[in-house]
Amino acid sequence: MKFERTYKVGVRDIGLNNYLTNVGLLGFLEDVACTHSSTLGYGINNINRVNGVWILMDWKLHVIERPKYEDELTIKTWARPFLKPRFYTYRDFQVFDKNNKLVAIASSKWVFFDMLKNKITKLDEDMLSIYSPVSESVFEEDEMEKITSFNNLQKSDFTYTVRRSDIDINMHMHNLNYLSLAYEALPECVYMKPEMPNIRITYKHQIKLGDTVKCYYNYANGNHTVEIRSIDGKTLHATIQIS
Repeated sequence: MKFERTYKVGVRDIGLNNYLTNVGLLGFLEDVACTHSSTLGYGINNINRVNGVWILMDWKLHVIERPKYEDELTIKTWARPFLKPRFYTYRDFQVFDKNNKLVAIASSKWVFFDMLKNKITKLDEDMLSIYSPVSESVFEEDEMEKITSFNNLQKSDFTYTVRRSDIDINMHMHNLNYLSLAYEALPECVYMKPEMPNIRITYKHQIKLGDTVKCYYNYANGNHTVEIRSIDGKTLHATIQIS
């Protein structure tokens, strides 16, 4: 079953020339996903009852036409059928303007973390029936493609120590802040251009309060790739691709 909610682009959501940023748009998508789960009893207020929490593993976003300040957007979202062996599932999104024109699509990959067992748990039939999944993917591929890794990633001068304001309800750095860090690693000439329409993010290892991370950057085949790693470079926290 599809779930929808309407948003209005505010000043905190925009960047250059008053256009909605990719971080702002993903914030809307994150919100509507959490709201949908809340209506089904698996939301933030239900964590203690169900002894578990949804954790985001991947984003894929494509902006068709970028909204601007004060635009009204209707976002539709739905869960897709669980994939065997049912340790993760996909949630898709469509974003429409006030004229019902499709302006963006996105897909996300999630796992359910069992807080009592302290591990990712297999998704069961009861949860499947509650979400009433829809067999519809906004992209041609049912599964997200992996982000290409490069051997010639260049270190950025940008290092960052995680602050209290970065931490979310799961006690690690909020997922949208990973994209913000990636933007800091882009060359200035790229950063100052209009935002690119395609975002891919894969989260690998959580970043906690007080951790210091370093960004590595590569440009190839039209893609700007940033890896966020531990300060010693040994732990890969996330890979972000912008194009």
